[in-house]
Amino acid sequence: MTADAAVSPSIVVTGAGGWLGRNLVRKLAQDRERIRCLVQDPVEATLLEVVSPAVEPMVGDVRDSEVLSRLFEGMAGAPVFHAAGVIHPDGRTRQLFDVNVGGTGAVLDAARRAGSGRVVYVSSNSPFGANPSSEHRFTEDSPTNPYLAYGESKLEAERLVQRGHRRGDLETVIVRPPWFYGPHQPARQTTWLRTVRRGRFPLVGDGTNRRSMVFTGNLVHGLLRAEIASAAPGNAYWIADAEPYAMRDVLATVRRALEAEGLPVSGGQRRLPRLAGVAAEKTDRLLQSTGRYVQAVHVLGELKDTIACDISRARDEIGYDPPTSLLEGMRESIRWCRANGAAL
Repeated sequence: MTADAAVSPSIVVTGAGGWLGRNLVRKLAQDRERIRCLVQDPVEATLLEVVSPAVEPMVGDVRDSEVLSRLFEGMAGAPVFHAAGVIHPDGRTRQLFDVNVGGTGAVLDAARRAGSGRVVYVSSNSPFGANPSSEHRFTEDSPTNPYLAYGESKLEAERLVQRGHRRGDLETVIVRPPWFYGPHQPARQTTWLRTVRRGRFPLVGDGTNRRSMVFTGNLVHGLLRAEIASAAPGNAYWIADAEPYAMRDVLATVRRALEAEGLPVSGGQRRLPRLAGVAAEKTDRLLQSTGRYVQAVHVLGELKDTIACDISRARDEIGYDPPTSLLEGMRESIRWCRANGAAL
């Protein structure tokens, strides 16, 4: 295997104010000289400015070509982490395609014009839907089967990224993380921890369905390996914790983590029949067929499914080696919540 590429002193990050972006920028700030960041609003910019003098936040829309021209100005040769995207839209599915597809196309065009280095695109498990059985794991060779509008939007974006690489005018890598957890989390994740603590988050079915998850620190490690690994260009990689977890074990581990951090849990485990998840998925499909999106319905519809991946190729080809376990990562998440005044 040829040697890894040298670590670039300059880097461009889109979606830098988001959950993943804030973790990524903090890691990059340890050894990079210039980190040009695109964020959505001034509050996000302020949060990043205090991280390091190397961080240069810029406020704007990822779909705006003028904003992107300024983002890439003077950054020729710098690698790009494209993490900007919408997971849960504000009521309408159109936003998923506007941002996830339109924004990705705009970033690729701007990177091409600026003569950027390697572009690492943050995709999702959703272009692959649910596994056909509880023992199955997705690999990089699995056929796509996008799950509703979000999955379709991320698959379309992946195709844009792959097309850019095939044309030979951009070097690209796709990283596919599943459900992630860790510090700097949004309010919805804090709400999830709070409902698990009180026994109100439902276990749908018998809980043997498995979910791949990824601690944000593990994901950042995978992104940094994708940035420099010699085998990475033109490829896609699943980046997750070492093994998938049974859903019943996920909830039990969160409760153990809360107790380990001095937060007693209450109530038993709320349960719903698998049929409730099936009904929620059918409702979600009906809503999305009319362009509408209801987050609670969407989430409930997925809770019955196995969504698990195999990280062997990332281990073998780019040297990905996730160090943090679910219990350790959840404890770190809880500590971050408490340090930042989030009620659990």
